[in-house]
Order: sequence, then C-alpha cells, then structure tokens
Amino acid sequence: MSERRRVVELLPYDLEWKEEFAKIKTMIDSYIGDLILRIEHIGSTAVEGLAAKPVIDIDVVIESYDIFPKIIECLEQEGYEHEGNLGVEGREVFKRRCDDGLMNYHLYVCPKDGKGYLEHIAFRDYLRENTKAREEYEVLKYKLAEAYRDDRDSYCNKKSEFVESILERTIYHQEKE
Repeated sequence: MSERRRVVELLPYDLEWKEEFAKIKTMIDSYIGDLILRIEHIGSTAVEGLAAKPVIDIDVVIESYDIFPKIIECLEQEGYEHEGNLGVEGREVFKRRCDDGLMNYHLYVCPKDGKGYLEHIAFRDYLRENTKAREEYEVLKYKLAEAYRDDRDSYCNKKSEFVESILERTIYHQEKE
C-alpha cells in the first residue's frame, strides 16, 4: 500500500517506544555492529512527551560511504532492500522485506557528517530540550493529521516549514554569522 493512501495516525507519547527502539537496535547491531559507529533513535518517537505516528525512525551512523557497499550486502542478507536516498542527501533508506515481529520502523544509513543525519539529530535534540517548541510541534502535527488524514505525503510536507525553522536556529545558525 502506498504511503499516500495510509491513514495518518498520531498517538500520545508511549514509553514503550524506547523499548521497541532498543529491540530493533539490538537486532540491527547483530547484523552490522562491527561496521558502524552507532545507532540513533530519531524522529518524534525519540522525543519524550511528543505525540507521534507509531513508527520508530532509526539512523545507523557510518564513518563514510567507503563502508556502504558492505552495509548494503549485509542488510540485504538479512532481508532489507536498499531504496536509495529518496531525495534526501546523506540518508540511505532500507526497507524490510519480511515481518520481523517488531514495531514498524524506518531504517536509514547515514555518514556521520551527512546532512540527513546532522539534521535528524539537531531537530530531535532541540525538541527534547525545548518544551515550548515540542508543544508547538505537537499542536501542528495534530492539526495536519486532521487536515491530511488520508495523505501522508502532504502531512509530512506541511511540517517542513516548522522543521526548517528549528534547523535554522540550530545547525544552520552558525553558517549565517
């Protein structure tokens, strides 16, 4: 089923999301742990107190793209398909081809200095540290989920302005000075 047709479902923050991330992290680490730097829980499920779609977002961080062919090979052996960067620089997407019995998740492989990874971490950390921004983002998400209930693409695209404003305050702030 395409992302566009799936219903946008937001749930209040759930402590189980941390536990689910830990399970997925352990599994991924068993496949490629010797090749990577770390595995990060990103996205709204990684921000305590923030409502989110019940999907864990994960960044697998690598030193550089030099190791990437080996990552693809290992993950393909474990039932993942490399889908490319899907238009986001510095973030490679992997899709699970079979049910692993875990909560739904998105798996990204990113170089440690890649734009995708740096933006994910900056946004997550800002929301973790700023209650007001976290609350504003949650209100926006509920509003958009209602307006675009059957259109995930529009739901995601309409959040972009808010996300970009946070990135301007964080990692891109120094570039303008």
